[in-house]
Amino acid sequence: MTDETPNVFVGSEGELRGLYGEVGELAAQKAIPALEPHSRRFIGLSPFLCIASACADGPADISPRGDAPGFVKVLDDHTLLIPDRVGNNRLDTFANITQNPHIGLIFLVPGMNETLRINGQARICTDSEVLANFEVRGKVPITGLLVAVEEVLFQCAKALVRSRLWDDDYRVERKSAMPPLGHIIKDQIGAKQSPDEVEAYVQTSLKERLY
Repeated sequence: MTDETPNVFVGSEGELRGLYGEVGELAAQKAIPALEPHSRRFIGLSPFLCIASACADGPADISPRGDAPGFVKVLDDHTLLIPDRVGNNRLDTFANITQNPHIGLIFLVPGMNETLRINGQARICTDSEVLANFEVRGKVPITGLLVAVEEVLFQCAKALVRSRLWDDDYRVERKSAMPPLGHIIKDQIGAKQSPDEVEAYVQTSLKERLY
């Protein structure tokens, strides 16, 4: 521990709420139990989301998903289907869902500062006829995530306005800011391969295993 390590913490929800003012009426009421035209439209525009999940005994995970805008399909006002594209086979999210179906989603749309939050319960779908509708480049996903929507709310723009996420002058020049991912992985885990060999694997995966 250092002098900057905090040692005073909140001990209860009551104590927490005592630190903040009352929740505003609009904020308290904006969570709705179903998808409607505005949330449907936002999902149709979104090429990127994050999925939060947790295993049965508590440890949590968050994982990104991305594809062409509209890759997540709204089946009805209470149901979404998210195709699972090729990944690294860690299956952190899906393994959690087999133990605990509760998930949280955040959808982003480039250029928009609002985000869409959805909470619900998920099941892992293997229906080949349904998944055939998600074929890309001749590849059909092995599974999809069927989400039963329980809560829908738009998050105001403050976080993205403060972060200036879409502003060009906040863009980072990747090559000068950090080493290639393969080199990072080599440093982190001490892989037996050379940094350039790990990076070559990363780049090959990007080129050949997107779908």
